[in-house]
Order: sequence, then structure tokens, then C-alpha cells
Amino acid sequence: MSEQVIGANSEVVFHFSVKLSDGSAADSTKVHDKPAKLVMGDGSLTANFEKCLLGLKQGDNKSFELQPQDAFGMPNPDNIYYVDRSKFSVEVEPKVGAIIAFTQPDGTDLPGIVRDVAGDSVTVDFNHPLAGQVVTFEVDILEVKN
Repeated sequence: MSEQVIGANSEVVFHFSVKLSDGSAADSTKVHDKPAKLVMGDGSLTANFEKCLLGLKQGDNKSFELQPQDAFGMPNPDNIYYVDRSKFSVEVEPKVGAIIAFTQPDGTDLPGIVRDVAGDSVTVDFNHPLAGQVVTFEVDILEVKN
């Protein structure tokens, strides 16, 4: 039986970890021992993360360092908003570091991180929490189907 190599349309079952430059894990499927499953190109991963998987096969363990522009992008100043404190409900008090979901006009929720609270002005950052970070993407390929 020939080994299945990950290609453009492969179905892949794998464990992954995304680690920050200080070595802390931002995300990992190993925490709950639930491997990720995807079909290449299905949008589960960005193109740059998928590129890391191409050519790997079952049993491979690899680590890739990705620059911000290849991972979660650079922070966009246009994604930082100043929201009046009166817009927050009594149950949701804006505190620095809090992640709050804001309902968009189309009904979807968009998470924002409270960066600053000054009087009645609350600074909310809608950039991806890992934007601007160099990350290490570690993968353990468990299964490949073509």
C-alpha cells in the first residue's frame, strides 16, 4: 500500500498546536484529545496554514514558524473602535482584556477585545487576538485520505 501524501483535495485528520513566540500555546487540539479533521481547501484553515500540510503523510510531525502576515495578519487600525459605555448592558461590564461579542447588522457575532476604558469611552479591538504575532504551527498527521 502506497503512503497517502497530503494534496489539494486530501481529507486530513491531525493534531495541531499554535504556539506564541514565548512558547505558550494559543490553541491546541491535544488539550481535549480531539484531533482536527478537514478537507484541504474547505476553508477550515487559511491558505498559508494549508500550505504547511501539503506533502506531509500519516505519521509526520512537523513544526512551522509563520510570520504575522502568513498567519493571522497584522493588526489593522481600522478594526479598533471607540464605543460609548452606554452601549454596554448592565450584565456586560467593559473591563480591559474582556472579550465581548457584538452582534452585527446581519445577526452574526463579532468578538472584540476591550483594550481601554477611559470615562465613557471604551476602546474595542476587533483584530484577531493573534494578529501581529509570529506563531509556531505544530502538526501531527494521524490520517490522510485522497
